[in-house]
Amino acid sequence: MWLRITEIKLPAESMRAAKNTNINDYEMSLIKKQVCKELDISFEQGQEYIGKIEIYRKSPDIRKKAEPVFVYTVEAEIKGNVKKIKNHNISVITKCESLYDEYISKISRNIKKTEKRPVVVGFGPAGMFSALVLAEMGFQPIVLERGQKVDERVSAVENFHKKGILNINSNIQFGEGGAGTFSDGKLNSLIKDKDTIGRFVLEAFVKFGAPKEILYKNKPHIGTDILRVVVKNIREYIISKGGELRFDTKMTELLTFGGEITGVKAVTMRNGADIEEKTETDCVILAIGHSARDTFALLKTQKVAMEKKAFSVGVRIEHLQKDIDKSQYGKSAELMRELNGAADYELSHRASNGRGVYTFCMCPGGFVVGAASEEGRLVTNGMSNFDRAGKNANAALLVSVTPEDFPGDNVLSGVEFQRKIEENAFMAGGGNWRAPCQLVGDFLLGEQSKSVGRIEPSFSNGFALADLNSILPKEVAAALKEGIPAFGKKIDGFDAYEAVLTGCETRSSSPVRILRNEKGNSLSIKGLFPTGEGAGYAGGILSAATDGIKVVEKWLDSL
Repeated sequence: MWLRITEIKLPAESMRAAKNTNINDYEMSLIKKQVCKELDISFEQGQEYIGKIEIYRKSPDIRKKAEPVFVYTVEAEIKGNVKKIKNHNISVITKCESLYDEYISKISRNIKKTEKRPVVVGFGPAGMFSALVLAEMGFQPIVLERGQKVDERVSAVENFHKKGILNINSNIQFGEGGAGTFSDGKLNSLIKDKDTIGRFVLEAFVKFGAPKEILYKNKPHIGTDILRVVVKNIREYIISKGGELRFDTKMTELLTFGGEITGVKAVTMRNGADIEEKTETDCVILAIGHSARDTFALLKTQKVAMEKKAFSVGVRIEHLQKDIDKSQYGKSAELMRELNGAADYELSHRASNGRGVYTFCMCPGGFVVGAASEEGRLVTNGMSNFDRAGKNANAALLVSVTPEDFPGDNVLSGVEFQRKIEENAFMAGGGNWRAPCQLVGDFLLGEQSKSVGRIEPSFSNGFALADLNSILPKEVAAALKEGIPAFGKKIDGFDAYEAVLTGCETRSSSPVRILRNEKGNSLSIKGLFPTGEGAGYAGGILSAATDGIKVVEKWLDSL
């Protein structure tokens, strides 16, 4: 028998004694004592009756900063009979050893095989998990990815950051693993429900190399360093199942007949030459990223139904991580940093002009990186390793924009809106990929900064001091000037004069939505299944991955 036990609380201070021992073993011994208490049995009885104990969920409660606690939900295996359970925090459960295996077994039942192999365009989270599930079911998918394998992609990104040489097809936006590969690797969505596709995704990440803690931490993350290993392992597994991955391969045309998909045309770069290939298929899973602007243009020419959608733009803000730790953890900062990692935050505010102002993709102990994918257009992003050991904390500081901000009949007018900001940022930085930076205090006063203070900008390509007010749309700058002081009332020092703003952040989500029906199919072409961030149906690694899987389910239902 397995029990699920909620509301087990351990003071952070109780784990201080674990410093000289294995903290995980010590933690589990404390949990076991609390489980015995909840079951109203002695610890000695617990040694006999309790088998395995697994953490199902773990989250810190720092509302009382002087006395932080960790709150757990655990699952305990009971080997013998215990007293009748009267505790409302305890429930009997049916233990699922592997939701990954269970889901694959369930979805593979009674599937219909097809003569033609499905084609997946893009190998970010949506495309990667679409291809993984298809491979597990024996469909041997063909994946087209315009960027490079992750190791080659890392070299291309480093070449850009160090030398300013941009590969427009393989960069932080494009390549194996998608844009999320060069991020903090956050997976903080859908984790509360264990019996979901989201849980399947988390188990898949663990299966392919991520730490097991992502299964139960309230705000799990992998980090860019581990994520690079995971995506390689997923790629090799798909290949072992008969799948095929074609890197440096960009889709150039959807082939159709009578309103239905018949194949795709793509160009592959080999030895410096473009080789055009056609692949026959009756299923294309379109998992392009939010920065695939040339593919959006292609879809427009092929009259694929799309619409403009709201998104957000803004800047990156940086503080010293130790200051964020102190603000969030209080006097327990040192201990909580050791037990829970670098502190994070998530903030939002409604400005007087009606704009939403919020933080996004907060990277504790991380750094700000150049994420451009087009020449002459500067873009920022945030990135952290798994240990989050960097000196600075950074987050996107964004303001919502809507199609009313880029009116007209052109469905891609949101792309042009983004491009204008990126071009402004590029020129303000000096036209050599350095980012324009400004102190928060100077931004609020409308004055250009003359020097930086105790917070050194971490931008990968270097920085130049500039006035971000001249780069951002007026409505966006005005909303930021309201939001920053408001956030300063929630996080001590958030609006400190010496905090650093780096411009500009424009790629938080797609500026278009590729329209699909309730069966997941494009409104324009039968057999075309748009999915993920680029299609406008996700916002982050986990949501994109789950959307990719759901689209596969929709396709299976159509067979």
